[in-house]
Amino acid sequence: MVADIIGLIAGAPWREAVTYRNSWPHEYVVAKRDGQEELLEAFCARIAAGEGVECQFFNQRREYLFLGEHKYWTMTDCADIDLGTDDYVLNRALLYRDRRDFVIKPGDTGTRRT
Repeated sequence: MVADIIGLIAGAPWREAVTYRNSWPHEYVVAKRDGQEELLEAFCARIAAGEGVECQFFNQRREYLFLGEHKYWTMTDCADIDLGTDDYVLNRALLYRDRRDFVIKPGDTGTRRT
């Protein structure tokens, strides 16, 4: 059985992606390095169950999982993830509550609008 994803998220050692602090602020964990394999597996199980929302980030399309005040994504499709051979990043960002949660367009800055 897949563990409670909310509990796993709460216990994960999220770190700021400082390179993107002023453009696309978000946090991440590295599954194996941070001991978060179970969290990544729970995320992928939710995606496989059809809970993901396909979104576009400029020219990239990927599945996002919207939970609470955050959206979560990986740079690798869950179907292609193999923790036995590689390590993977799970990202999260606070929701913008506007179209940038679904489609990023040229000219968007990544900073919150007030």
